[in-house]
Amino acid sequence: MTTTAASQQTPRTWQVSSEAQALLEKFPPRLVPGAWPRTRESRVVLEYRMAAAPFRGDDSQSRCHRNASLQAVLDWLELYPGQSWQQRWEATAVGHDGRRDWRLQMLADLAAAGLLDRHPGYVRKILGTGLIQLIGGDYLRPSLGWLMATTSPLRIANEMAKVRDPEGIAELRTARLAGTVGDSTMIPAIEKIALVMAAKGGLLRNVTIGDCLELMRVSREVFPGPTRSGRHSPVFYQLLHSTGLFPSDAPPTVRMFSPVFAGQVPVEQLVDRYQVACRPVRDLLVDYLRERQPAIDYCTLTSLATTLVLWFWKDLERHHPGIDSLRLSPETASAWKQRIRTRVVRSRRADGEITETTVERDTATDALTTVRSFYLDLAQWALDDPARWGPWAAPCPIRATDIQHKKMNFRRKARMDQRTRDRLPILPALMEAVDRERKAAAGRLAAARAAQPGETFTVDGVTLRLARPVRHSPRIWAEEPATSHRRDLIREEDNAFWAWAAVEVLRMTGIRVEELQRAFTPQPGPIPNTSHRRTDSAVADPAVENR
Repeated sequence: MTTTAASQQTPRTWQVSSEAQALLEKFPPRLVPGAWPRTRESRVVLEYRMAAAPFRGDDSQSRCHRNASLQAVLDWLELYPGQSWQQRWEATAVGHDGRRDWRLQMLADLAAAGLLDRHPGYVRKILGTGLIQLIGGDYLRPSLGWLMATTSPLRIANEMAKVRDPEGIAELRTARLAGTVGDSTMIPAIEKIALVMAAKGGLLRNVTIGDCLELMRVSREVFPGPTRSGRHSPVFYQLLHSTGLFPSDAPPTVRMFSPVFAGQVPVEQLVDRYQVACRPVRDLLVDYLRERQPAIDYCTLTSLATTLVLWFWKDLERHHPGIDSLRLSPETASAWKQRIRTRVVRSRRADGEITETTVERDTATDALTTVRSFYLDLAQWALDDPARWGPWAAPCPIRATDIQHKKMNFRRKARMDQRTRDRLPILPALMEAVDRERKAAAGRLAAARAAQPGETFTVDGVTLRLARPVRHSPRIWAEEPATSHRRDLIREEDNAFWAWAAVEVLRMTGIRVEELQRAFTPQPGPIPNTSHRRTDSAVADPAVENR
């Protein structure tokens, strides 16, 4: 059995933890075959099937749109060689990168072949409808990475619920309604399950643990950076697990794939993620971190690896290609210390021009201290074990006078005081604004609850029209009559309250950003008591009690 190239494509290799790797080996994902009976069907048989239930539209306009867009996509795929629709799809090469808009290439290909005049202009706006029909009908199986990154087609779960597995998707939606998690979390979870069905084929009951693990891995490769959109959320797996589809030995969670809980990776991976060119120095850094590992926590270990590998040695390799020794010349050491002390800040002016400004790096002293400790540790260890550490003992390029903790603390205190002087005069205006918005949002919500669907109401000069309630949704939606823009009044009230509450807590306690960071960072001593800086007495508020 062969696998398609698109299904095996990985935009970026992501190093998983040992626990996640063990799960991937125990529960491998399903392989996508190069061809299957449905994708080999002729165009005549395909069109006949798509014209019948459940694929045909519910009304005449929907049927017209679905048929027109389907014909356009089929004309495009037939321009490419292949014995199946899947092979033609792969021959287009658009499935290699979901960030590219495949519709642009399709229109260009149809225009070059003289076929663009066949299709009305409005069809070009709904081309995703034609492709989603082929995916729902199991004629195409794009890769998971492409399906997650593409902007068209979307809402594949709705198509799967209509044409592929109505009972399975309905069971998921029933489980969603029975749970306590909101729609903003559960609806994307169902969509992810539909993506697995689209990429692997089959019904909901055919989804395996390995398929879910692969989706989590591909999600981290397609979207490697930090995100707050819930792309890497493992809720979809927990939803499947709750339906009883998985065997008894299925893990209860896959949080080890989540960016919030990625697990502790080995020291080798901490170093190799920066791709050090000099292999002997890479091995030295691994040995050093492994030697330090028993005495420090994992957070400190990762910070140590980032400073030594990325900010120190990788920077030296970038500016001095071929460097292979820790014995630095005075010029090389001085240039590195100057680079670590400053950073470039880019900003865009009103006229659109980008300007660059060099500012001091706040963490420069910490980086210098870490590198100095690295050299001194090697020198000390070389006395105890000359064969292992002796070849790497070298004069430390960072003198004690280069590290000025007193100056660093003075500057930090000066920044804190200046920030307080700048922002304290506008604190009353901020408090008035958040309190006014809290009361206005609560008033809009109360007025909406008293209104009937379609009825307009005005609160604080804002006129809204209550929208018809969405079935099985606790949300209350209202529309702006002039623009028809929909607003979730429950979410607006919730956000306004917690914004006011956060500002009130920070105002009453007088706590600062540095102290908040210290509170969530392991410290040898207790957290400082900031109650003496209260600027006002805590007054009981009915809004807080109601929460």
